[in-house]
Amino acid sequence: MSGEETPESRRGGALASSGAASEPSVANLTLRQSAPEQRDDADGPSTEPGAGGTGSGQQATAAAPKPTGSAAGSASETAGAATGAPGVATAAPATAEKTAGAAEKTAGAAEKTAGAAEKTAGAAEKTAGAAEKTAGAAEKTAGAAEKTAGAAEKTAGAAEKTADRAGAGDAAGTKSESDSGGKGDEAGWSRFAPVEPNPPGLLRRIGGGVGRFCSHEWTVASVAGLLLAVLMTWPTVLHPASTIPQDIYDPLLQTWQIAWDGHALLTDPLHLWDSNTFFPDHDTLAFSDSLLGYAPLGMIGSGPVAALVRYNILYVLAYALAFVGMYALCRQLGTRKPGAAMAAAAFAYAPWRLAHGGHLNILSTGGIALALAMLARGHGFSFRRDGKPGRVRWGWALGGWLVAAWQVTLGWGLGLPFCYLLGVLVAVGCVVWLVRRIRRRLRKDTGRAGRFHLSLLLGNLVGLAVFGATCLYLGLPYLRAVHEHPEARRTVAELKLFSPPWQGFFIAPEQSWLWGDTHAQARQALPFQPEMTLLVGMVLVAFAVLGLFLSSWRIRTRLLLLAGVAVSVVLAMGTAFPGGGRYTYLVLYDHLPAWDAIRTPGRLVLWTTLLLALLAAGAVNALSQRADEFAVSRGRNPRRVGPALRLLVAVPLVLVLIEGWARTPHPQVPTEPREMHALAGPVLILPTDTLTDQRYMYWSTDGFPQLVNGGSGVQPAKQDQIRQAATDFPSQRSVDYLRQLGVRTVVVFRDGLAGTPYQNVISKSTIGLGVKLHDTGPAVVYVLDPA
Repeated sequence: MSGEETPESRRGGALASSGAASEPSVANLTLRQSAPEQRDDADGPSTEPGAGGTGSGQQATAAAPKPTGSAAGSASETAGAATGAPGVATAAPATAEKTAGAAEKTAGAAEKTAGAAEKTAGAAEKTAGAAEKTAGAAEKTAGAAEKTAGAAEKTAGAAEKTADRAGAGDAAGTKSESDSGGKGDEAGWSRFAPVEPNPPGLLRRIGGGVGRFCSHEWTVASVAGLLLAVLMTWPTVLHPASTIPQDIYDPLLQTWQIAWDGHALLTDPLHLWDSNTFFPDHDTLAFSDSLLGYAPLGMIGSGPVAALVRYNILYVLAYALAFVGMYALCRQLGTRKPGAAMAAAAFAYAPWRLAHGGHLNILSTGGIALALAMLARGHGFSFRRDGKPGRVRWGWALGGWLVAAWQVTLGWGLGLPFCYLLGVLVAVGCVVWLVRRIRRRLRKDTGRAGRFHLSLLLGNLVGLAVFGATCLYLGLPYLRAVHEHPEARRTVAELKLFSPPWQGFFIAPEQSWLWGDTHAQARQALPFQPEMTLLVGMVLVAFAVLGLFLSSWRIRTRLLLLAGVAVSVVLAMGTAFPGGGRYTYLVLYDHLPAWDAIRTPGRLVLWTTLLLALLAAGAVNALSQRADEFAVSRGRNPRRVGPALRLLVAVPLVLVLIEGWARTPHPQVPTEPREMHALAGPVLILPTDTLTDQRYMYWSTDGFPQLVNGGSGVQPAKQDQIRQAATDFPSQRSVDYLRQLGVRTVVVFRDGLAGTPYQNVISKSTIGLGVKLHDTGPAVVYVLDPA
């Protein structure tokens, strides 16, 4: 036989195990000699010459391991041999010899002889020459065959009934074992049965589940992203209760915002937008990006220290989410792990982000990449399918819209362009689907392209409804704020102040460890450095350029990504683009609703970074494939490449991280003075200006008293009026004015008074003003009696 063993051949062997097969015979030798000539995969009839007669033993049946049809013929011929028919030697000489050998051992082994005949029938049919050599031996055993005629006739009858069935071998084997009382054989063969494993216990199942979870790609990616964020933002987590990244101005403002979001939702959600600052104005939370999406964390803890720890944790998590979100997007689009990791690091740690170390709303971009990844997965979109849609998953599409809605809650600075981008993608997607559906009907194609998916449609509709409702809820307070404060509208003059020149895309901020000192002189030529140092990374640019020529993406995909990069750069330049942006950025400024609320066009460099990262990922992907091909050419398993190739693939990731390494300062945060405890609001704190007021806002997280003070991207006209009136406090005019506003308390801190318009406040008399004064040393507290 061919060396393969089938269930039928094993059963035939079982019948002969105690009889004919117990000793070697001429037939056995013949079988061994003819085995190499047989084929392993003979699925059809033989095409050898002379294959035709059954009696000649040269008919080619099914594959050699399955000679079930030959078993019946062999059994019939054995019965003929028992009556003395000399044709037995010619029809099945090897079978007769095998039966004779078994008969010499035991006369009642005819059933087992039939099994042995079945086992050797295939070999006999293909080895006619060997059969002729054993003909004489078959004639000598004719007498012995007569003794087993009765048993052979019974076996032949059973074999004839099952000859045309596919399971003839199984039935004959079972019948033979049953007739021979083969309980002993059954017990013997049970040793070869597969051993059923013991079911794992509860602890083992739990351990296996935990192990699978810990080793899953997304668990590894998430943990790696978090650890990398801790490393790249070090020492943020070292002293989270006393220091803060970048400076003590905008970061403290955002520390207050998150704390207020959580406090308001827990205590008075209907007045969420009427914060405790900028008294007596309304919708004051809308004076800057609200960071409302972080409100759940704002509900944990109370007071300034808890607010500071909360901000530092979110600062690290923002980088981690940006890494994981971009990694997910690249993997969904068809990038291998090395390319996805490199692109994720380039997106999360681009040098331009270092200038926004104090703007958590700008650093929080992970939701954008993650939402795009989930939407792409839900719609079966990938760069690697040649434009053909894959499996749709309505749940992922719905989740993508929910993540997009959450991203918008962090602020309109990045959220508004994201909304318009999603609108463009929806419109393009609908057009593409319609075109594919028309082509499918014209071609009468039953493929997947253009197919209608009701579940996907419902998922998108529900997601869009939630997304739209979120945008509406967030947009109304900002529209009211702009209506009440026309000064909040951004003018073209402001756009010119914040529009970066093209050189800014190649200049790094001073916080860059690698390029900060090198680009110091170039930064001096920029009018407003924090919004004009827009270096996306030299390493990223280099790999993106390589990705235009060597990439796993199609040429059309590369060209579309390149066009997106060009558009994003042109828009990010604002009015600095040739022609003053009249036909570029100002078109959006004049015609898109709410676009005139954006004063910093340079922040659109986010999209430049994302698109360049996708181009670079295609290049790294191609290099990774070349590494696999090299490993295969050397006879190695590409999944087990050597350390040298692993390091080579990891080089882009390491270079990106080196370029993104920061030297962000972490100043000490001023502790809350005791005068801020249990203040009776509304309260005015002096000295006051936009930056100093952000510190007071942070201190107000202790109980959230109403403050006249406030500092943000919008400074209402009333705020300037109050500051001007307070310059001659305590005078009769200023006291009366503050009382009319409803101010009950004025706190003047001695530290910081020098050189301000309020430096002489403490030296003025309050006699006859009806004001109570309490000097605590570091500060003087004035309590204004009602008029």
